[in-house]
Order: sequence, then C-alpha cells, then structure tokens
Amino acid sequence: MKNVKILGSGCKRCMDTAEMARSTAERLGITITLEKVTDYAQIASFGIAATPGVVVDGKVVHAGGLPRVEDMEKWLVDA
Repeated sequence: MKNVKILGSGCKRCMDTAEMARSTAERLGITITLEKVTDYAQIASFGIAATPGVVVDGKVVHAGGLPRVEDMEKWLVDA
C-alpha cells in the first residue's frame, strides 16, 4: 500500500491532484492511503514552496502546478 499526501491549501489544483492520485491508483489496481495536508507548517516541513505538492511514501515527487497523469502513474508504480 502506498501512502500519498497532497500538500496544499485546498485550492482547485490541489483537489484535482488528489482526485488524479485516487483515480490513477484505482485504474492501476494500486491501493493507496490518501491524505490532504493543508497545514502550512506541515507543508513547509517538506521543503516545498509551491503547491500542490505530492509526497509518495515520504518522498516529495512533485511541487507546483497540476502534475501530468503519466508522472502520477510512474510515482505510484515506482515510488
């Protein structure tokens, strides 16, 4: 099971990124736990300055802007 955190304020791009993670995992048959992190101190602790951020199994894989679906697939399979 992959642990996926979406870092952000809860804006449209952050919500879209969370939905992308959920739907991509479902399509690939991968079980994930999905957590939305909106606390700015927690977000800063990951060392990112732009949101949305994506953290897979404790590793920051993306920061700033909507990620590409192809990248999300790779992170969920390879991370």
